[in-house]
Amino acid sequence: MRTIVNVRLKPEDAAKSRAVSTQIARKLSVKREEITDLRIRRESIDARRRQVYVDRTYEVYLGERAEQDYARTQYQDCARKPQVIVVGAGPAGLFAALRLLEVGLKPVIIERGKSVEQRKLDIAKMGRSGVVNPDSNYGFGEGGAGAFSDGKLFTRSDKRGDVAKVLSQFCQHGADPAILYETHPHIGSDRLPGVIQKIRATIQNNGGEFHFQSKVVALEYASDGAVAGVVTESGKTYEGPVILAVGHSASELFRYLDGQGIAIQSKGVAVGVRLEHPQELVDQIQYHCAEGRGKYLPPADYWFVTQAAGRGVYSFCMCPGGVIVPSCTRTGYLSVNGMSSSARSGRFANSGMVVELRPEDLSPKQFGGHLAMLDFVEAFESHTWKMGGGKMVAPAQRMGDFLQGHLSETLPQTSYYPGIASADMDAVLPRFISTRLKTGFEVFGRKAKGFLTNEALLVACESRTSSPVRIPRDETSLMHVGRAGLFPCGEGAGYAGGIVSAALDGIACADAVARYCSR
Repeated sequence: MRTIVNVRLKPEDAAKSRAVSTQIARKLSVKREEITDLRIRRESIDARRRQVYVDRTYEVYLGERAEQDYARTQYQDCARKPQVIVVGAGPAGLFAALRLLEVGLKPVIIERGKSVEQRKLDIAKMGRSGVVNPDSNYGFGEGGAGAFSDGKLFTRSDKRGDVAKVLSQFCQHGADPAILYETHPHIGSDRLPGVIQKIRATIQNNGGEFHFQSKVVALEYASDGAVAGVVTESGKTYEGPVILAVGHSASELFRYLDGQGIAIQSKGVAVGVRLEHPQELVDQIQYHCAEGRGKYLPPADYWFVTQAAGRGVYSFCMCPGGVIVPSCTRTGYLSVNGMSSSARSGRFANSGMVVELRPEDLSPKQFGGHLAMLDFVEAFESHTWKMGGGKMVAPAQRMGDFLQGHLSETLPQTSYYPGIASADMDAVLPRFISTRLKTGFEVFGRKAKGFLTNEALLVACESRTSSPVRIPRDETSLMHVGRAGLFPCGEGAGYAGGIVSAALDGIACADAVARYCSR
């Protein structure tokens, strides 16, 4: 017999299996010994009051054993099947490739960066030298931008596809099954590279191909004008319909498309700073307790949103127990991001604190055309690099000083390893961003007592929250509106906003290519 039971547990009880089974037995009016197996199906933490509770939904088994936590996906051997070119090995590209194997097509993945193992080495060198490898960094390489930014799997895109299947495929390749029931699941930047390696092995073992350090510089066309392949910087051509899953930092390819007259549009983004607090302080604020989270609670996170002068101001990509890292993809341009290990055990918490920016907010004299937002973001990152003094040193300011208009005489310790330099954020940020951020901080400070503090640090700049372009596609066929055979995909094309939504879009595009190939 199986049944579903909802229980509310104190944190210390949630950590003890005997206490859990005792409470479940009491709710079911059975003896504890009659419970033969338990599976958590959902878990969340209610920290709205001083007494914090863990709310869980259990699948309870009486007289039988639980089945496997998730369904395993079966893949076909596609070595001799028609091939599809997948440009980019981020979540959209990898999950498109996995889906192609399911439907009987051969994925050929073309990635400008390196494998995730080699990418780690280049990232370490970047931190020591202050010089960015333009093809292997936090943005480019196997796994995409998400590979080294926590591996967050929370999404509101459940209407766009089978989220449970995406999470199950992650588990099938080594992720902790806890992601299946956590309210805000994450894999961790220490574990996600290993999961990515196993996904690569699945693709290769079933006939798919990977071509690393292969930068796509042009498209190939058939006689009827349809896209029929790609050309890499080395001059090699790969033939087949193209899933374009390049990620949000592929500025050179975006400029190539625009130069070829292939429709591309400027799109709204959100920009601002990374805000870093001591994790202990965030725990105290969110758990309403001077002692912080104690022994049984996880590092606390937060999510804030408000409106300021007609634009959204919100926290983004919150990393409990995390670190701030340079997310720039070229020397001379500085942007930062956050990441956490699976344990989230670091001393600091950080999140993006950003302001919504729309194309109409830009000066048409300074930033115009289809790539106006891309031009703005690049100018912003170039300015930030100069304000930090180069070598990825980031301009920074204490939160209280920023609100009061004072240059910080000293700066607190930070997790950002390339280093920080005191700067006036009103000079670093465009005025329409800095003034709205101040309004937002004041609102958030009223919601969470202690959040506004000079212990917190602003680090500039957070500029890669999403792609600055959209590559338009037909809503039914998912093909580019003007080019058959080209399937813009994922976050870089403007159709996703995170690992899971990008994976879902990759799956949808793979199905669209299958329909295209079967015409």
